[in-house]
Amino acid sequence: MTVPVYNAKGEEAGKTDLPPALFDVEWSGNLVHQVAVSQAANRRQGSAHTKTKGEVSGGGKKPWSQKGTGRARHGSIRSPIWKGGGVTFGPRAERVFTKSINKKMRRKALFCLLSARARDKQIIVVEALGAEHLKTKAMGLFLGKLPSNKQSTLVVLPEMNTRMIGAVRNLPYATTMQAKDLNALDVLQRKYLVLPRDSITVLEKTFVK
Repeated sequence: MTVPVYNAKGEEAGKTDLPPALFDVEWSGNLVHQVAVSQAANRRQGSAHTKTKGEVSGGGKKPWSQKGTGRARHGSIRSPIWKGGGVTFGPRAERVFTKSINKKMRRKALFCLLSARARDKQIIVVEALGAEHLKTKAMGLFLGKLPSNKQSTLVVLPEMNTRMIGAVRNLPYATTMQAKDLNALDVLQRKYLVLPRDSITVLEKTFVK
């Protein structure tokens, strides 16, 4: 598949062929859904935690006698039916949300999404991201000239670049990720992918075996 290549000024400066192993894979909706759900589940922190009646403080003494008061019998003021008592069937921190997906499935789902983005002309290849893009204002102007036009964008970096990450961080419609860490869920969450040529090389070396 042949796509335009944009220079540092956001102008079309030629064309390039995308590697078919990454960008010409048949769509599999079931696989993409399965992998995306598993990756979203694996990111859940599971920090919500409620206490049972055995964990809530207090309630050691029986509130009143079993018989003779005319009231319902109770053994503890920390019963789930009492205000301030324990919670029945509430969320617990020890719950495990992790889902296991093998490497081949994760890679195939990523290739399916990259291919779909390429077919929809949502893969934007740039020659490079250089020193002229290390300010938020400059990066915003650059992205505004690309076909993505300040829509939801994932900038895929060939390597760790803290200054580039800082330049993109303040743009509400864009985020960054290293090419070696690219995954199906992050591609799915963004409409456009901005790929420097070097990032495509890293993707090939990392994922194509």
